[in-house]
Amino acid sequence: MINKKHIILGTVPILFALALLGACKKLLPTDRDYFNTEARFTQTLYKPTMGRTTLMSDNFDAQSSSQPLTFKIVNPRNSDGVIAPELIKPFDVLVWKKSYTGKETSLEEIESKRAIEQHPLFEIREHSGEFILWSASNSRVLKALPDSGYTFDVEVTNNGGRRYFNNLKLQAYRERAYEPNRIDAISGASSNAPIRLNSINNFKAQRTGDPLTIADVKVDFNKKQGGTGSSLTFRFLDSIGQTIDPAKFSLTAWNKLVHGFNMEKTSTYVKYNVAYPIPLVEIPTAYTTVDGKEATLKFSYDRLGFGGIKETADMSFNFNIYEKGEWEIIFSFTRDNPKFANE
Repeated sequence: MINKKHIILGTVPILFALALLGACKKLLPTDRDYFNTEARFTQTLYKPTMGRTTLMSDNFDAQSSSQPLTFKIVNPRNSDGVIAPELIKPFDVLVWKKSYTGKETSLEEIESKRAIEQHPLFEIREHSGEFILWSASNSRVLKALPDSGYTFDVEVTNNGGRRYFNNLKLQAYRERAYEPNRIDAISGASSNAPIRLNSINNFKAQRTGDPLTIADVKVDFNKKQGGTGSSLTFRFLDSIGQTIDPAKFSLTAWNKLVHGFNMEKTSTYVKYNVAYPIPLVEIPTAYTTVDGKEATLKFSYDRLGFGGIKETADMSFNFNIYEKGEWEIIFSFTRDNPKFANE
């Protein structure tokens, strides 16, 4: 016969042990977010160029602090220690909402991937600590070098704590609408030094037959004042300033020269409707250098040289344009004209 009294008495110690185990669990320390006191900004001085959306990354060492961290700019001030409202005020900026690929087939498709949002011109990304200066920034709103710029602090928090990193600095260069240029980054003054090609191959001088070099071609950027369009035009001039028909560069892949649309090709120019900046994003595409940092152009033609040998000539130019407008790039042959005719 089963003794119920023994069963009850045997169960009591088990129940007591389970209760004690539960109590011990409550007394154990719980996991807690950790903020390493060695965390730091690896860069404290930032010198971007205004007029260009610039991301300043890889600048915070979290030292294994628990994620997510939350970053916030506080107390932005000018060189006199006075609060700088221009660093706090939101402005209209153009933000990518979908990825640009370089394969878009219309301006409308490109613009559908961007939207205007309100942001401070200089801000910090909430959970990465990366700084961004938006392309809407300019020296009419923000202080530019040689002014000593701005000083600011950054508040960084997680559930494990809060720290302030003080006296970071923003010293921005004034905007320069295109690259390459001969504009002083601090004064904004332009020198008379010419802009040159990146390369030129097998161009022969019309009068002498000598090879033309990059020193024989000058490149100019012109923006139509008051223009409301968004276009890019290419022109070619000879040594006396007369127009060279673009058709003479007969091997040029005009349909793939730039990421532009509605090409207009005449005897004096080639024009495209384009979206700015150029390049739109720093990624490699069919229209950029290998690293995606610059747009690249190649103009080419061939002719029969002595002995009926075909000679292929080409010239290349890498560039950026950061400011929307109706732009022209003009290539001027200054010493002699290229020889297009066969021997």
